[in-house]
Amino acid sequence: MTREIVNPLNKPTPVLSPAVKIDNLVYTAGQVGVNPETGELAGAGIQEQTKQVMENIKFLLEAAGSSMEKIIKCLVFITDMKNFQAMNEVYKSYFENDPPARSCVEVTALANPELIVEIEAIAIV
Repeated sequence: MTREIVNPLNKPTPVLSPAVKIDNLVYTAGQVGVNPETGELAGAGIQEQTKQVMENIKFLLEAAGSSMEKIIKCLVFITDMKNFQAMNEVYKSYFENDPPARSCVEVTALANPELIVEIEAIAIV
């Protein structure tokens, strides 16, 4: 078994790894609607944050030698199920064919009160 930390921006991450590659699988940490290069929130709305989340996942997967098409499972955490439909519109635009398995759960809060969606992914390489 080979284990590799995927940290394409080489930013210090003392409590988690952005992604971990084990053999032919990549596991991303939960991604939120913050631009990893600037540290800025993508916006207050669910669609802006979901788009940034998906772009963050795409960035990590490509750095690990994978892609969005190779995602096999996602887990979505959302702070208000009233935003499910709007989140889903953005989410599904990243999976034109054969979307991955997915779970979606409503949570009371995320790590920062401004965050309203977090998604983690598992992909093959």
